Amino acid sequence: MKAVGYKETGPIDRADALIDFETDKPSPIGHDLLVKVQAISVNPVDTKIRQRRPPEGNDPAVLGWDAVGTVEAIGDAVTSFKTGDIVWYAGAINRSGTNAEFHLVDERIAGLAPKSIPATAAAALPLTTLTAYEMLFDRLCVGKAVPSGANTLLVIGGAGGVGSITIQLARALTDLTVIATASRPETQDWVRDLGAHHVINHAEPLGPQLDALGIKSVDFVYSTNHSNLYVAQAGEMMTPQGRFGLIDDPTEFDIMPFKPKSISVHWEFMYTRSLFGTGDMARQGDILNEVAELIDAGNIKSTATQTLGTINAANLSKAHAILESGKAKGKLVLNGFPIGQPAD
Repeated sequence: MKAVGYKETGPIDRADALIDFETDKPSPIGHDLLVKVQAISVNPVDTKIRQRRPPEGNDPAVLGWDAVGTVEAIGDAVTSFKTGDIVWYAGAINRSGTNAEFHLVDERIAGLAPKSIPATAAAALPLTTLTAYEMLFDRLCVGKAVPSGANTLLVIGGAGGVGSITIQLARALTDLTVIATASRPETQDWVRDLGAHHVINHAEPLGPQLDALGIKSVDFVYSTNHSNLYVAQAGEMMTPQGRFGLIDDPTEFDIMPFKPKSISVHWEFMYTRSLFGTGDMARQGDILNEVAELIDAGNIKSTATQTLGTINAANLSKAHAILESGKAKGKLVLNGFPIGQPAD
């Protein structure tokens, strides 16, 4: 089967940063589904792993986790799916990725794909949806009000992949007032279109902008990037006993500004459940099924903003470069493998 991978860590501008190659088609056992990949999306985690984690052994390492595809075969322990089902999922970080014609995924972290949108549109969503949903409802527990709170959620980085679906989930499933940050006119328009009640600029001090909106405090903060830059501001503008969540990797993170208000800190890593085989691992499949229903009901829309062509090394390199530029809006997707063209 065709696949795209890397043999050495390093920058994306190298000619061999990602390569096309042929490898053996895997076989499912246990809870595994063998999925024929129809579409994928690219996430910041892909770029981070390509830069930092050397491949094991002599074979190229295959990146990619978001996928939509058709179940071609199932393992002997599978109970939730059958061949022919169209599924979507975000995969497991300790397994080979979806930048391949065929891919193995545990049934417990997969869901039935939404029926009302194309595969490319659906492929944009699984990883960011799980990251957003788990943070909102499993980590920040936004359904449990902060005492004397203002029922407010601030999403820092609202135009990114995670931020853009967080806004929609919060609007569809809660009565929170959603404030999103974006710094460019086009991204500010984007987050408004997604449903943010208010938009402020994260390149400027946040407190005065909230004051100008008449918002006196923020109960929940979901920080998707550069979280270390916002701790002091969050300590000032958050409601006492509020909850602060983050997903990025700050080299330093001083939480002392949170102490006077007993603000709690919550980290979300979408891969935790699959990586450790937690007892509630199947919750990810349940979440994906719930969100597929929201999409088919017209309550959530895809955050795909650009399709970069078929799945090959050249197009994936373009996607990695865009993500590393920090200028991405929404999600980048790729559609299937070239037909009748062998890998180099």
